[in-house]
Amino acid sequence: MTAPTCWVLTDGTTGMVNQAQGFAEAMGLTPVLKTFRARLPWRYLAPQLWLFSLHASEPGSDPLTPPWPDVIVSCGSKAIAPALAVKKISGGRTRVIHVQDPAMNPARFDLVVAPMHDRLGGDNVLTVRGAVNRVTLQRLAEAGRKFAGVLAHLPKPRVAVLIGGNNGKYRLTRAVAEKLAGELATLCKRDGAGLMVTTSRRTSAEAEAIFRAALKDLPVYFWNGAGDNPYFGFLALADAVIVTSDSVSMVSEALATGKPVHVAALDGGAAKFDRFHEGLRREGFTRPFAGRLESWTYTPLNDTARAAAEAKHRLGL
Repeated sequence: MTAPTCWVLTDGTTGMVNQAQGFAEAMGLTPVLKTFRARLPWRYLAPQLWLFSLHASEPGSDPLTPPWPDVIVSCGSKAIAPALAVKKISGGRTRVIHVQDPAMNPARFDLVVAPMHDRLGGDNVLTVRGAVNRVTLQRLAEAGRKFAGVLAHLPKPRVAVLIGGNNGKYRLTRAVAEKLAGELATLCKRDGAGLMVTTSRRTSAEAEAIFRAALKDLPVYFWNGAGDNPYFGFLALADAVIVTSDSVSMVSEALATGKPVHVAALDGGAAKFDRFHEGLRREGFTRPFAGRLESWTYTPLNDTARAAAEAKHRLGL
């Protein structure tokens, strides 16, 4: 039997790609990554208002042309209209799974995979605890072996520090960065911890400079963006994780490890993100970062694998 073909369709941002690719891989598919960046005027229109969707891409986007895939896993609002257009042109043969709340009737998709805090319901909606992701035990083991030598000089406990930044709901201000950087330095000096630090595309240059200055000459591996990304290696080799509150994806990925996950609060927030964080704290998954490491156990989140298995069953793949 020929394996189903699959496209992962996103606007190319790391968070969107990781979620859609992770879900496709968990379904046992080998996806082709397709980047679709919308040009004017489509960029500012709700997906329901797009006409001639397949002609709405900016130069440099990947072509969406036949042969059409058996499955599209889309993520992000800009991928919705082109994914549904392919479904229509293919005569419904292409099934579309959308990751995240599409902000439209979920019945237009074959399946929607939405986080619990979005409070989305429907017969074809699969609810997950946080964000689906690419973290698996096999990937962690491989990354741990790959980066073990690079990080061997760090003392234990080793702490993965995942720093986000400004988005539509949260702000990594100078004051917050200075406070968190000072607390991280204290972990090294007081507790003998070794830190594995990575920033994100949302981290401002000012904030990154604050962290680098505070952690200079301490037992810290601060990824500079060059070479292979050690993100999965950090998660694999960490004894604990500290992650900023702005990213549902980074928190969800950290919780897939089963290791203590401390959430460092940024300024701002929103009701649905508050529900996400409050639920995790209440159920014993995470604890706030208050300058010290704590130890606790929980069952690692495996929502990606669970939802992917259900998707395969429902679509007969």
